[in-house]
Amino acid sequence: MDIRHYDVWVKIGLNILHYRKEQRLTQEQLADLCGEDGMSRNHIQRIETAASSCSLDTLINIARALGIPLYKLFEFKE
Repeated sequence: MDIRHYDVWVKIGLNILHYRKEQRLTQEQLADLCGEDGMSRNHIQRIETAASSCSLDTLINIARALGIPLYKLFEFKE
């Protein structure tokens, strides 16, 4: 991850966390909903905490699993 974009990844991670909690999903449940190939709970945790970045495809899968439009992950509150 490019350190120059860390603040953006923190905000994306917080949005994922917000929508996941809003739907009362665990990280494990969200990971299971992210498609046939699946994703690990650890990967979800690392994205939510900005410990690692991910691909746009992964963000699309997460948004679909959460039942939200992709752009919602990029709506940052000031």
